[in-house]
Amino acid sequence: MEILNYTEEHKIFRDAVRKFIDREVMPHVEEWEEAGIVPKSVWRKMGEQGFLCMSVPEEYGGMGCDFLYSVILLEEMIRTNQSGLFASLHSDVVVPYIISYGSEEQKKKYLPKCVTGEIITAVAMTEPNAGSDLAAMKTTAVTDGDDIVLNGQKTFISNGINCDLVVLAAKDPSVDNPHMAVDLYLVEAGTPGFEKGKQMKKIGWHSQDTAELYFSDCRIPKENLLGVKGTGFLKLMEKLQQERLIACIGSVAGAEYMLDTTIKYCKERIVFGKPLTKFQHTQFEIVEMATEVKLGRAFVEKLIVDHMEGNNIIIETSMGKCWTTEMAFRVADRCLQLHGGYGYCEEYPIARAWRDIRVARIFAGSNEIMKTIAARFMGL
Repeated sequence: MEILNYTEEHKIFRDAVRKFIDREVMPHVEEWEEAGIVPKSVWRKMGEQGFLCMSVPEEYGGMGCDFLYSVILLEEMIRTNQSGLFASLHSDVVVPYIISYGSEEQKKKYLPKCVTGEIITAVAMTEPNAGSDLAAMKTTAVTDGDDIVLNGQKTFISNGINCDLVVLAAKDPSVDNPHMAVDLYLVEAGTPGFEKGKQMKKIGWHSQDTAELYFSDCRIPKENLLGVKGTGFLKLMEKLQQERLIACIGSVAGAEYMLDTTIKYCKERIVFGKPLTKFQHTQFEIVEMATEVKLGRAFVEKLIVDHMEGNNIIIETSMGKCWTTEMAFRVADRCLQLHGGYGYCEEYPIARAWRDIRVARIFAGSNEIMKTIAARFMGL
């Protein structure tokens, strides 16, 4: 029995995504990796096809689709073995803040262009000395008449170069409670006092434009506050469930891709006169990895169902994010080993996959933090 009930419309959508990827993504992956960024024109092409922000309601230019459309798109994009066109960050992590907490004016102003790809979004939480501990952030938001004045620095911001709109977390220094002091603000690129730093060089995710963002006496109107003042920390906690579920889905899909790629390689690689798959050691390695991947798939699909039903699964997504990302890296490392020396060569896809999957154990909250969260909510 299947856990996820895909309709015929879902299957048609997956087929359309695959055709788009074959036409607009795969021929350009290597040039994006070299350039360290994906052209904005590709984002607009995705928007034209209806592949961005599928959950945005129809009255704001979206399709009002269920979460399974996001799952499909993420799975198919993961199998492109590139990270620059990471549409799920835009569609399923950042834009939901505007959908859930934006005013009517904010929704009408920004959501239609998020759907078309004219606006690319980023979320700015992490700071040089405040990663998973959001209450320790130093970026300030001070009210001055009809303006909010922003000062501070954010780092490791995905889409940091391409972004046109940032959901920024900042603190009101006049509020003593560190959690009540946090709020979210919408900041447009080009606003005086908002500057993008140079792109960060990373071990992996080479085509993903990750950057530092700087705010120096950056003035935005008070109307750019997202939601009710004093509730920013709560908003972040509410949306991190979906962000971590996205990490789970991507990790399982990545592990499946790496395993499929390795099985194909092992069937073709001849050693001592026979394919690698005919050696017992290779068979055992593959079977063990396949078992872990299937366990991860079953767990994550159950989490998807629970999430779509509106259940609180903070404990489970924290566990899932930790386990699936660790599992995916184990699979990556074993797959690379089965490739032998070729696995260490850039021309083989497992090399990039191995590099890129490593960061999954860090982003969306490090795995150590995931264990802490789960333990806390378990009452330990």
